[in-house]
Amino acid sequence: MQRTDAWTPDYFHKVVDCQFACPAHTPVPEYIRLIAEGRYSDAYMINWQSNVFPGVLGRTCDRPCEPACRRGRVEEEPVAICRLKRVAADNKDDVSDRMPAPAAQMNGKRVAMIGCGPASLTVARDLAPLGYDITIFDGDAKSGGMIRSQIPRFRLPEGVIDEEVGYITGLGMTLRLGERIDSLKALLGEGYDAIFVGSGAPRGRDLDIPGREETRANVHIGIDWLSSVSFGHVDRIGKRVIVLGGGNTAMDCCRTSRRLGGEDVKVIVRSGYEEMKASPWEKEDAIHEDIPFINFRVPKAFTHEGGKLTGVTFEVVEAVYDDKGRRRLVPSGAPDEHYECDDVLVAVGQENAFPWIERDIGMEFDEWDMPKVDPVTMQSTVPGVFFGGDAAFGPKNIIWAVAHGHDAAVSIDKYCNGQDVADRPPPDFSLVSQKMGIHEWSYDNDIANDRRYRVPLRDKAVALKDVKLEVELGFDPATGYKEAERCLNCDVQTVFADNLCIECDACMDICPVDCISFVHDSATDEAELRTKLKAPALDLAQDLYVSGTLVGGRIMVKDEDVCLHCGLCAERCPTGAWDMQRFTLEMTHAGAACQSR
Repeated sequence: MQRTDAWTPDYFHKVVDCQFACPAHTPVPEYIRLIAEGRYSDAYMINWQSNVFPGVLGRTCDRPCEPACRRGRVEEEPVAICRLKRVAADNKDDVSDRMPAPAAQMNGKRVAMIGCGPASLTVARDLAPLGYDITIFDGDAKSGGMIRSQIPRFRLPEGVIDEEVGYITGLGMTLRLGERIDSLKALLGEGYDAIFVGSGAPRGRDLDIPGREETRANVHIGIDWLSSVSFGHVDRIGKRVIVLGGGNTAMDCCRTSRRLGGEDVKVIVRSGYEEMKASPWEKEDAIHEDIPFINFRVPKAFTHEGGKLTGVTFEVVEAVYDDKGRRRLVPSGAPDEHYECDDVLVAVGQENAFPWIERDIGMEFDEWDMPKVDPVTMQSTVPGVFFGGDAAFGPKNIIWAVAHGHDAAVSIDKYCNGQDVADRPPPDFSLVSQKMGIHEWSYDNDIANDRRYRVPLRDKAVALKDVKLEVELGFDPATGYKEAERCLNCDVQTVFADNLCIECDACMDICPVDCISFVHDSATDEAELRTKLKAPALDLAQDLYVSGTLVGGRIMVKDEDVCLHCGLCAERCPTGAWDMQRFTLEMTHAGAACQSR
């Protein structure tokens, strides 16, 4: 077996599972340790550097970090990473003096951005301090894009949006709000050095079934309806409401309906409960608010009488699977069902709409009528035009839009300076020993046995009376501390020095999870080696940590998948061959460092 190359960022980055899973590569364990120390402002700024919207994401992120959390391998539930982000945002001091200042001198380059959502704002945040003259266009009257228009205020208060968007717009840029771009060709003709398209996926899918035209007044597209509620254009709905769809938008629609007068609100879905695309916690919140889910129902027609909606007729289906596990929904044979209602909210998906991009400007589109965008550089086939967020690859989450924005900002900066946008700067990284004595470390390596703490909710009877009243109350500092202590500090790495090992096997004996093995290197490949360890290493997605050949002819092999980073191996080692070293990864954003590497 080849010895592990631990002197590039790739190996240890993958061991920090939460950070590796985060599209923006937020240094999760680092900010959680700062929260445990009560250093909320420092924790906030670490988040702000990478994910740009800590207060927003601490309430709304889709949490790709949490399924990857190492804590989830030793008990049922991971660390509440997302809600700890909110702890930093809620308890920080005034950080305005820690934000970058507007550029003292402009660099002569002009960049236009279409859409004022999270992707465009991230690009603006990265480029404005470098002296770019930035203009952001958006059809809405307020900045924030889908953060403001599609996420209900009971999940995300407007003050949080204003604060975090304000940190960016305060860097100095021109906001042309209420001004929709109708022609990319015309914008290209205005002489901008680069254009970024962050217009989102603004069109909700409709249902073309009988009765749709006749019931138009009471059948609403979910995302448009949520936007109307956010901007105060809609403040009531009928008492009986049916929400069609099983994604997060559907959950926002049904919960908003409960607050605007809906007494009998149902979510009716074509799939099973487990297959619904909504995040598990979003479904749980809807159920908590007494909203039933009716599964395996396909809408067939909107019924009406005298020009007024009366209900929806559904076909009852069931799931069947072929020999490859592929699912099909087929009629169950049960009679159709009819549910009466006053209003219907259609939340069956979103799609991009680019009628404003002329097809004669040289931009290539794929079979789904989406512009072809390089997934690394975010550049389209028109030089100088870049995409990000939902506009690039379809609906995802805010954190993905932020990641796209960082990548696009690097590309725009390179493009405007005449450099190859495909030449991507590698991240910086460091490994620093945490040893402070023979058996002392500069971090708390005691493993808390506490189960995941629940975020307190406002009393339901109170919450359902006000569409703007935040439901989740967040962790208080004491509970935030206890939840932070559940983190296993997986960025503090167990680093092995071959030349110091005397092969006493003490580390192997003391390891509580049997993740360290000393074996003779007779395996012909990694698959065979994984079966020869003290405990078989079954997770092929997690690399093995393999030493060089030791004096006795054996090699040390560590299964990173089950390591708790408890440090017992380093404490027990008599020669210091094992050390606990903090791994720090810093993604390189747009700027001088990017251009010089």
